[in-house]
Amino acid sequence: MKLYGKAREQLIYGLSSADAVDNRVCDMLFECGAAFVGFSDVSDVNGNHGYRACVTIGFKLFDGILKGIAGAPTYEYFHHYRTVNAALDGMALRVAAYLNSQGFESIGIPASQSSDRDPFHGAFAHKTGARLCGAGVIGKNALFLSRDFGAKVRLASVLTDKAFDFSRALCDGDCGDCDICKRACPAGAIYGKNYVPGDDVSVLVDVAKCSAHMKSAYRDIGRGAVCGVCIAECPRSNLKGYAASLLN
Repeated sequence: MKLYGKAREQLIYGLSSADAVDNRVCDMLFECGAAFVGFSDVSDVNGNHGYRACVTIGFKLFDGILKGIAGAPTYEYFHHYRTVNAALDGMALRVAAYLNSQGFESIGIPASQSSDRDPFHGAFAHKTGARLCGAGVIGKNALFLSRDFGAKVRLASVLTDKAFDFSRALCDGDCGDCDICKRACPAGAIYGKNYVPGDDVSVLVDVAKCSAHMKSAYRDIGRGAVCGVCIAECPRSNLKGYAASLLN
């Protein structure tokens, strides 16, 4: 089976070897539309809810939707964003249910849900699991940059007590001197700093400023819930004709 021109095995990250349960999880997710799957050891990660492992689910956003973003979000992007989040939540639920049926305690983490206590953080940092499985890095825009698809991905996670045979091969590289997202950000919220492991998102982006701009400028599009400019402008998304390769 090939997806996006790659063999199935090239879109599975973080495993040295796989058992029958692991393979079923991957097959299940690819059949549901996932673009890549990752497995990482999160036993030492804050917010792991007491679980040792994370299954990362990556969904590629559609180029045709993102190309319509020119300095501001579109209705099509808002609908796509919500629909993809719902699809990811369904995939996470299905995987968690399957792992539970096989005797492994597991919980799904929603693609996009913050708490009343902290509106800028979710129950678990999806991009942390995605980075630790080796599927990519975190960019200056605080987004996860996939090896295969750049910034044009959405993520969900399943936390579980299943023991996987992890490969522990991190992705190399960062944004270097590129500051395209910083210059393109309509809110002026991106600081332009390269991510250092352990950094909080607040080191990279003024999230309150980003949120306030969306709510003010785009209130007629999903009540200011989305923007997407830094996704569309990122050279690694390969949407604007920039001469930038994907990660190694």
